[in-house]
Amino acid sequence: MRNIPISALIGLFFTGLYFLGAIFAQLIAPYGVAEVVGDVWEPSSAKFWLGTDNIGRDLLSRMIFGGQTTIFIAASATLLSFTTGSILGFTAAVTGGWVDQALSRFIDLIISLPTLIFALVVLSVMPVTVFVLIVLMGLLDSTRVFRLARAVAVDINVMDYVEAARLRGEKTAWIIFREILPNALSPLVAEMGLRFIFMVLFVSTLSFLGLGIQPPAADWGGIVKENKDGIVYGIPAALVPAIAIATLAISVNLVADWILNRTTSLKGGRGG
Repeated sequence: MRNIPISALIGLFFTGLYFLGAIFAQLIAPYGVAEVVGDVWEPSSAKFWLGTDNIGRDLLSRMIFGGQTTIFIAASATLLSFTTGSILGFTAAVTGGWVDQALSRFIDLIISLPTLIFALVVLSVMPVTVFVLIVLMGLLDSTRVFRLARAVAVDINVMDYVEAARLRGEKTAWIIFREILPNALSPLVAEMGLRFIFMVLFVSTLSFLGLGIQPPAADWGGIVKENKDGIVYGIPAALVPAIAIATLAISVNLVADWILNRTTSLKGGRGG
C-alpha cells in the first residue's frame, strides 16, 4: 500500500466516496427522495447545493439516493453475473465434451441477441422491480463472463498442477475452486471493474427509457430523463448524474487497473 500510485489513490478516493454515499444515503441526504422543497429548477444555493429538479425536489438528495439505487443494483448484478458465468465457464472448460459444447452453444445463442432489446422485451411483460432488474441484468451479462472464464480456464486446465490434482483423484469442484479460480483471478478482477461500469450504464439506460427504476424512486438514469428538457434552457440538472456516472467509471477502472497490476506481479501459477 505504501507504493500505491497517485492514479489508484484518486480512484480509491472517489470510488470509496460514492460507495460510502450509497451506504449512508439515509443519513447524509438533506431531504427525502420524493420531497418537494422548492420551485422548479432553482439554481444552486446554500439551501440547495445542486439546485432543484423539474418539480422542485432537492437535486443533491435525489443524486445521493439515486447513487444508492444505481450502485446497489449494479454491484448485485455484477456479483450475480460473475458467480454464474465463472462457475459455468470453469465447469465447461474442466469437464469438456458434450457439457462444454452444450453450454458454449447456448451462450452463443444468448449473446447473438442484442442485450438491450432483449432486456426491453422481458421488462415490457414483467413487473419492473429491483429484484427483476438484478436477475435480468446479471444473467444477461453472465454470458460475457462465461466466455472469458472458459477461455482462461482452458489454458489453466492443461497445466501440470491441474493434471497432478486429477491424478490424485480430486473432484471437479475441488479443481475448479482450488486450482482454476486462484490462477484466473487477475483477468476476472480486471473484467469485473468493466462489467460493473457496464451495469451502471445498463440500469441507467433502462431507467432513461422508462423501464428501469420507477418514480418517485431515484437513480441516475432516471434523473437524466426527468431533467433532460432543462438542457434547452441552459439548466445543468441533467448533466449532474452524467458527470457522476463518468467519474465513477473512471475511478473504478483506475482501481481495477491497479489491482490487476498487483496480482500479475505476483507469482502466477501455484499448486494445490
